[in-house]
This record gives sequence, structure tokens and C-alpha cells, in this order.
Amino acid sequence: MAAKLRAPGFYRAGTFTLGGVVFSLALTYLVRMSYGHGRFHHFIAPNAILTVSLIAAPLAFLVGLGAFDYWFYWAAGKPTRPEDHSSHGAHSWRDYFRVNTDHKVIGIQYTVTSFFFLLVGGLMAMLMRAELAQPGSQFVDSNTFNGLFSVHASLLIFLFIIPVFAGLANFVLPLMIGAPDMAFPRLNALSYWLLPIAGLMMIASFFAPGGSFASGWTAYAPLSDTAPIGQVFFTLAVQFAGASSIATALNFLVTIITMRAPGMSFFRMPLLVWANFATSLLVVIATPFIASSQFFILLDRGLGFNFFNAGRGGDVLMYQHVFWFYSHPAVYIMMLPGFGIVSEIIAVKSRKPIFGYRMMAFSLVAIVVLGFTVWAHHMFVSGMQAWIRIPMMITTAIIAVPTGIKIFSWLATLWKGVLHLDTPMLFALGFLTMFTLGGISGVMLAMVPLDIHVSDTYFIVAHIHYVLFGGSLFTIFAGVYYWFPKMTGRMFDERLGRMHFWLTFIFFNLTFAPMHIIGLQGMPRRVADYSSQYAGWNLVISLSSFVLGASILIFVYNIVSSWRGGPRAPANPWRGMTLEWQVSSPPPIFNFDAVPTVVGGPYEYGVPGAVHGIFKGGAEVKPAPAGTVARPARE
Repeated sequence: MAAKLRAPGFYRAGTFTLGGVVFSLALTYLVRMSYGHGRFHHFIAPNAILTVSLIAAPLAFLVGLGAFDYWFYWAAGKPTRPEDHSSHGAHSWRDYFRVNTDHKVIGIQYTVTSFFFLLVGGLMAMLMRAELAQPGSQFVDSNTFNGLFSVHASLLIFLFIIPVFAGLANFVLPLMIGAPDMAFPRLNALSYWLLPIAGLMMIASFFAPGGSFASGWTAYAPLSDTAPIGQVFFTLAVQFAGASSIATALNFLVTIITMRAPGMSFFRMPLLVWANFATSLLVVIATPFIASSQFFILLDRGLGFNFFNAGRGGDVLMYQHVFWFYSHPAVYIMMLPGFGIVSEIIAVKSRKPIFGYRMMAFSLVAIVVLGFTVWAHHMFVSGMQAWIRIPMMITTAIIAVPTGIKIFSWLATLWKGVLHLDTPMLFALGFLTMFTLGGISGVMLAMVPLDIHVSDTYFIVAHIHYVLFGGSLFTIFAGVYYWFPKMTGRMFDERLGRMHFWLTFIFFNLTFAPMHIIGLQGMPRRVADYSSQYAGWNLVISLSSFVLGASILIFVYNIVSSWRGGPRAPANPWRGMTLEWQVSSPPPIFNFDAVPTVVGGPYEYGVPGAVHGIFKGGAEVKPAPAGTVARPARE
């Protein structure tokens, strides 16, 4: 046991976590004593102790787990250790439960963990829809309902959509650009382990005195300033999730800029790489703003700074400006990686080059720039200066242009293509339909009069779910199905995949389309009870949502059973040209036996003699026939 406590792992992490709590008790006592509160009954300040513990205990857990061991060794000035790669790669299932520096292992850790939080957040949605199936109180009171929709939204935004895209890119992106790993493997490992800490902290808020945080995922001040201590769980969880996002984005940027294979210029990169490059720019620029907004809340609550207390000279609207300056770009952080996934799938499944490749890349960069010019359209009814509405309305309408370019480019790619309508392609086409509908309602909401009319109604709920569920989640499912053979070495059950798609597509629309109707009629969002005039549509929505939720179980069963015993996957089951399909499934620990050299574009389907890359041994990177195992020549 003593050896286990000395070695990095969960035993040491648990011990260090307890040490973090003890440290929080001591620190709180010393600080309060220095301010004249040294008596025992003054020392017992549960809120102060809990707040400090929520910072110290997770950091102590990470130290005990071993996330900082190498850096501490280096900082101590000890002799450089030879890298034995003992923390790299997965040789058994246990390797997924430790600090691992292999980008492929980290990608799977990210993806599986994110889907766990999807299931938890989905269960909360099911409980909310059960409560809303008819007017009156059925299962939960209003305060619990507020907590459910707050934690539901926060989990699915910060712990599912954003990190699951990071997981898929973590696995695929280095392979796509011909790199052996990410630029900073240890930072990559740390960025993952920050994620479950943030998610468990949000869920644990239900056990806090006064209940979970209940101010919505926006945590508007001054409500979040005065809410019970459960609000601090959200405030600090967002900091951990944001730190994870920033570390991952910096890693992606450096990897893309410095570790591309010879011959891979920026305009030979696959569009998924372009999408993650643009997303990483957004994350690095925007995420510090939500971190600062939550630091302000924490300082208001803990030290009485009064940033948002109007009675003490604070400015309530400042919170909304800072928050939305992150949170509208965050919509594109949750969309751009999906654009890249859909581009890969549509090109391969239609056997055609991407129409307007360079314009597709430029439109990604245009979205990054324009994403920072539209934040105040979320604040048309906030009481801000009226004059700012018009420029924000214009920029919101303009940002639809680069998105429209992508829609038309995908449609042009599909035109007269040889379409393979398998599960990944079905989800990609489903995304095109659902995201277009969500985009249309987004342009409608850019218009000031309509936005004022439907503000805080179920029309907004319908819009955001068409964009984030119909947009992001459809692309996530498409990406998981598409790269599942590469990640696991197994093929999934196509019949179950198609069943999953059709149930999701049909009941998604039956769940969220009626919300537009009751929203226009005036049903407010974020309420546990409502007028009987909305009862009929709410029953339809709830019943449909239950089937939609059950369809996720088909996906989970398909993935788990196929991972355990599905047919062995060939190296290139989809006959793709990009580099990740030119190695075995799953790939070798360091990705390539020989360094690839890129000599052409990634989507030259139908072009005679087109080659994306070659290996030093002379093997060309061509779309291998389905069922073959293509291996690059060794040096």
C-alpha cells in the first residue's frame, strides 16, 4: 500500500485530495484569524471552507494523479530523464484510467467521458420533459427544475459538445497532418483530466446546501451573486473546463503550424484541420472572457468586490457584455469542428472533390472574425443603449454569409456525386437539413422586432436546439461513426446505425419543431408550470423527447457491442485519401512507420492518377479499395 501511495495514480490522488481539504481548513482558519475571527465558532465558516476546497482539492487530485510529475521533476533542477515512453500508448483498458501522453488514447478518453456527460445531461432533460408533460407539479418543485435545466445546459455545452469535438480532433488531427503526436503531449494529458473534474463539480452541486446552481448556464448577475453556495460549483467548474479548452486549443495551433508533414501546405490540409485551426483561434481569444466573468462573480461573492452590485457602484450589464463576448463565439466553437467533419464525410461519400475548397477555408476564418461582432444581439431586451441594436442586427445578418457559402459548397459537392448513403453520410445530410433550419431561425432572431417579441420564449429553446442538437450533435454522431473503425479497429452494426439515425431525425423534429409554435404564442422558457393552453403541444413534445432519448441507447449499445466484438476493420473501409486512412486500424503507437510526404490535395476523387501523399519507401497514398489493409512502406 505504501508503494501505491508513493506512485502516481488514484490511491495517491485520493490521499492528496484529502490533503487539499485539510489545507483549505487550515488556510481558512489562518486568514480568518488574521482578520480577528480566531475564535472557534468564528472559524467554522462552511461557505468559505467549501469555496477554497473546490479550488485546492481538484488541484491536489491532479498532483496526486501524476499530471504534474514531470514538470515538478524539471522545476526541481534534477538531471534530465531519458524518455522511456512508459506513459505513452494503451496496452490494456487500465491505460485509459491514468495520465497518458498518446494523443489517440487522450482522444478516446475525451470522447467517452463527454458521452458520459451527454447521458447524464440527457437524463435531466427527460426529467424536465416528464415534469412539463402536463400543467401542474408532477415530479419536482420549481427550484429543483431550475437546477435541472441549469446543470443540463451547462453539462451539454461545457462538458459534451466542446470537449467531444476536441476528443475526435485529438485522435484524428495528428494523423491527418502526418505528425507522430501532438506538440505538447503532457499538456494534452493534463487538459483531459481537467474535464471530469469540471463535470463532477457541476453534478455535485445538487448536494450543496440550498441545492444546485439554478441561474441557467448564463449565470446572470446579480442573481448569481446572491444565489446559494451551489452557484460556486458552476463558477469554478467553468474555470476548469475553460482551462482545459485553452490548453487543448494552444496544443492544436502549435501542432498544426509546426508539425505538418513535408509538402503539406495550408492549402493541402484537410478541411477538418482548417476547422480546428479556426476553432482554436476562437477558443484562445474568447475563453478568457468567460473565465473573467466568473472570476468577477467569485470575487463579488467571496470578497465583496461589488462588480455587479448597482447599489455599490457596480454595473449589472457589464456581466452580460463580458459573458456574451465569449458565448456567441462559443456557438461557433461548437459548430466549426462539425463543419470540418461534414466536409470530410461528404467528399468521401460522394466521391467528389470539395467544391470551392479555398473559399470553404476562407469562410472558416471569416466566421472567426465576424463571431466577435455580434454578441449584443443576445441583449436586445437587456436595457442596454438602444442605438447598438442596429449595428448588431446588421452584423448578425452578415455572419450568415460565410455559413451560407459552406452550405452551398456542400450541396455543390453532392451534386451528381456517387452517393454512399451509409450511417455517417445520413447523419451528415441530417446535419445539413437541421442546421439550415436553425440558421434560418437565427437570421429571423437577428431582426430586432421579432427578437423582442420571442425573447425568453420557447422559440429561443427551439432555435438553440436546432443549432446545437441538429447541428453539433448530428455532426458528432457522423464523426464517431466515420472514425469508429480507425479508433477501435472494429466495424459498427450498419443496421443499428441507420435505425439510430432515423429515430433521431424524426423524433428530434417532433420534439423541437412544435416549440417554435408555442414560443410564438408566448409560452415562456425556463418554467416548471405553464398555462393549460399549451398543454397539447407540450404532451407531444414530451412523448417525442422520450423516444429521442431512447434512440441514444441504440447508439450506446451499437458502439459498446461493436467495440467488444464487431468485425475487424480494414485500414481504409471508406476509401479515403487523407493520411489517417493509410495506416492500420487502430494506428501504430507513433502513427507512422515512415514519414509521409504530401504531394497533392486531400479530396482529388475522380482525378486520374491523383495522389495525396507518398511515404519514404515510395508507397503512394491512394484510396485503397474497401476491405484491404493498406500499410505504408517502412524506411
